[in-house]
Amino acid sequence: MSTSTLVPGRADRAPLPAHDRGVAGRVAAALATPGGAVYVLVLVLLVATIAANPNFGDPGVLVRFLGRTAPIAIAAIGQYYVIVSGEFDLSMGAVVAAQVVMAGNLIGDDESRILPVMALMIGVGVLIGLLNGLGTTLLGVPSFIVTLGMMLALGGLIDHLTGGAATGNPADSFREIGRGGFEDVPVVEVIPYPLLILLAVAALASWSMRRPFGRSLVAAGDNPAAARVSGSSLWWLKTRAFIISSLSATLAGIILVGYAGVHPSVGQGYEFTAITAVVLGGVLLGGGRGWVLSAAAGAVALELLFVLLTAYGIESTWRDTVQGLIIIAAVAVAARAWTHRRRPRRTTSTSRDARPHPTQLPTQGTTTGDN
Repeated sequence: MSTSTLVPGRADRAPLPAHDRGVAGRVAAALATPGGAVYVLVLVLLVATIAANPNFGDPGVLVRFLGRTAPIAIAAIGQYYVIVSGEFDLSMGAVVAAQVVMAGNLIGDDESRILPVMALMIGVGVLIGLLNGLGTTLLGVPSFIVTLGMMLALGGLIDHLTGGAATGNPADSFREIGRGGFEDVPVVEVIPYPLLILLAVAALASWSMRRPFGRSLVAAGDNPAAARVSGSSLWWLKTRAFIISSLSATLAGIILVGYAGVHPSVGQGYEFTAITAVVLGGVLLGGGRGWVLSAAAGAVALELLFVLLTAYGIESTWRDTVQGLIIIAAVAVAARAWTHRRRPRRTTSTSRDARPHPTQLPTQGTTTGDN
């Protein structure tokens, strides 16, 4: 028998099934997922906040709010890469603090040092992410322990170098990255630089999650054994996720210098806020499920919630309590929702050919980070 009879030609293949829902139906289905529901939550919180404080509805105020939210949204995007791969990064806050202190003490008033010091900060960020990744993958130490140890080590080093007090003050041109923007813009008056940086990071993250790296990262979080058998270099895949997370903390630190100043307490608790934003965005702890842009939307929702609480006169000391409750509730809801969506539908056919192949890739945009 000839080979042509074994492999059907393109014209002989059955056509791919068409979508059984229109655009509106697919949008509604996406919004019903944990990753899509966060956008509805953002809208609800925005309306509630404007109702409590009408001035918040001014376009300029909204844009400046998004600029202030940019650092935590960027950190949440970086944390997403680690969580979707099935790991944790608890060192983000310490990385932010280390980068802030480094910028304040090494740049000073000399503007000629800005670019070299920024290159050094990026190198330090890559090194920390590399150590976290190698400790987790090659040494086999749980990421929770590795990054917790890194957090304590960096925190102790920062306290030793600064004495726990504010030190250094970088040049104003460097601080403009975090507090400056394009002025005299119609309607909004100012477009903050941090907002533009966030948009660039979000676009790059969305693109990367559509690439083989992003798909392999999600597969590694969903089933590490299958990802390893498929030929993926699991240790390098997850190590890159830790590097991205550390670099996002570095970028958040650069922005925070602009309006938060130079103090070792800057970035304190950022790792837990980023994790809260990620799980609020519907990303499943344990990996394998979630959308990268939903993690950033989770950060916006979280900050809107804090603004709303402030508008109702609730003390800021309740923030940690609120974050803890959000983590518990969001993890429970996301786990049940994603598990329900993964259940195979019953069909009338029991043929072996009707069963999905074990190496079948996940549907684009449903469980992967394509959104």
